[in-house]
Amino acid sequence: MTTIRSLALFASAVLVLASPSRAEPKHGIAMHGEPALPADFAHLPYVNPEAPKGGQLRQAVTGSFDSVNPFIVKGSSATGVRAYVFESLLGRNWAEPFSLYGLLAESIDVSDDRQTFTFRLRPEAKFSDGTPVTAEDVEFSLETLRDKGRPNFRNSYSKITKVETPDPRTITFRQDSGDRELPLIIGVMPILSKAFWQGKDFAQTTLDPIIGSGPYVMKAVKAGESIVYAKDPDYWGKDLPLQKGMWNFDEVRFDYYRDANAAFEAFKSGLADIRIEADPVRWNTGYDFPAVKEGRVMLEKIQQKTPAPASGLVFNTRRKVFEDPRVREALTMAFDFEWANANLFANAYRRTYGFYAGSELSSEGRPVDAREKQVLGDAFGRLRPDFVDGSYRLPVSDGSGRDRKVLRKAVALLAEAGWTIGENGLANAQGQPFAFTILVQNKDQEKIALHYQRTLKAIGIRAEVRIVDSPQFTALQTSYDYDMIPAIWYNSLSPGNEQVLYFGSEGRTVEGTRNYPGIADPAVDAAIKAMLDAKTSEDFVAAVRAEDRLLVSGFYTVPLYDAGGQWVARWSHIGRPDTQPLPGFEATTLWRIP
Repeated sequence: MTTIRSLALFASAVLVLASPSRAEPKHGIAMHGEPALPADFAHLPYVNPEAPKGGQLRQAVTGSFDSVNPFIVKGSSATGVRAYVFESLLGRNWAEPFSLYGLLAESIDVSDDRQTFTFRLRPEAKFSDGTPVTAEDVEFSLETLRDKGRPNFRNSYSKITKVETPDPRTITFRQDSGDRELPLIIGVMPILSKAFWQGKDFAQTTLDPIIGSGPYVMKAVKAGESIVYAKDPDYWGKDLPLQKGMWNFDEVRFDYYRDANAAFEAFKSGLADIRIEADPVRWNTGYDFPAVKEGRVMLEKIQQKTPAPASGLVFNTRRKVFEDPRVREALTMAFDFEWANANLFANAYRRTYGFYAGSELSSEGRPVDAREKQVLGDAFGRLRPDFVDGSYRLPVSDGSGRDRKVLRKAVALLAEAGWTIGENGLANAQGQPFAFTILVQNKDQEKIALHYQRTLKAIGIRAEVRIVDSPQFTALQTSYDYDMIPAIWYNSLSPGNEQVLYFGSEGRTVEGTRNYPGIADPAVDAAIKAMLDAKTSEDFVAAVRAEDRLLVSGFYTVPLYDAGGQWVARWSHIGRPDTQPLPGFEATTLWRIP
């Protein structure tokens, strides 16, 4: 018996040593390659580790909220809950495309094929009520967010086929989908307290404070008016290298205002400490008040090193009127960016091309290469030559607001699609007029919609502009009950599983995704899968460019514009580090100057 057992143990040891997928504990993980920071890093590269502590940071935001649970479809959540109250197993270094380091977990073990990955929790990690964060809490978080949370949680977490918790500090996840990003996605999963949520309905909105393990707790909640976060004096992670130089205020307060003008007036009067300005006219003409001239308010433009925000007026292709891509291209032509930029925005903007503008991931000006052609598959044969060779450009008008040459091309395309101009405007063969509604939620959006409305009227299209409040807009957006809406997608240098939520075919019918256009294209799904399966940076870039090329050639939005950075105003008593992360201005690294 002893001999047989010894042989069995020997054989088992040989299998473990020979296994090509054996995992080793590491301090971090990168989507591609290795993390940039060593195991003994002192702090993140964009913080001031000696930043003073104390004081309050006040911010003015627009809209409203009716819930403090940001993880569910229902309701409109208060700003800041995820950032200030909740934590994940790993934390992100925003100076890298996508690298994570130990936060609640002290290490991660990942097999070579990334099918199995294990996290080891820190013994000191605890929730704000003093209870320890355990493997049981992590498993509960996965199951709860997957079954009751937003669709993006379900899309990713449902890929986990098995969870093992051999002890309170160890949890192992297994998948068989081959998703190489999944270990990182699980790494940034918000961790919930199982004990806190017992007897509560997670899927319902709530205004009662909820707890996490983060540096702040909810101090005061006034529905639709304000939310105040207070620093947890017993915060367990304050000495972690990942947290040094961050979370420097004793309180963080968000006050809600009706619109951008009201929020701006609050900033001017000193009721808010910082402001990221979105209106170029206001930035150029509105910041001439005494505090700016006296140096008490500082103005700066923060450069962003990530893809430009992809903003646009979105065609809901679930609506019959927008089914034909020729119609969508024609309406893209009808948007006079040059006039709007000169007359509405003081020439402060540049036109945004696609979904990764300004980065190596963009398809703009780049022909399809062999790698990308393989990703595109049969879709390559359906692409127009100008999309294949990268020569397609967005239309450029003469800036008159009524460029006849451009509008004639738009009318011709509409005629090809069966829409012709008659006595009562544009109509189809059945005599049905071309009419739709542009849904907006604030005056800034209304301004650009009204400009577009005037141009559309010139070619016989009746576009109604309807403004609704923030909760109503969110409800209609979530259920896809609109013809056209403004939307922005913020993409990083390491897009991944969120692309399923943004553009995956399932989002055409499943409510609550960010697939606002209703895209259902197997070629886009295949490009996203190739993105997730890529093992080399070359294959990854090819897959992202394929996705971008398909989205641009599908004319799912009327592309709008971006500023090439962020316009930031802050009162002089607020300090910031000299270095900013890749996405730009980061409020969690600020401090109050004594």
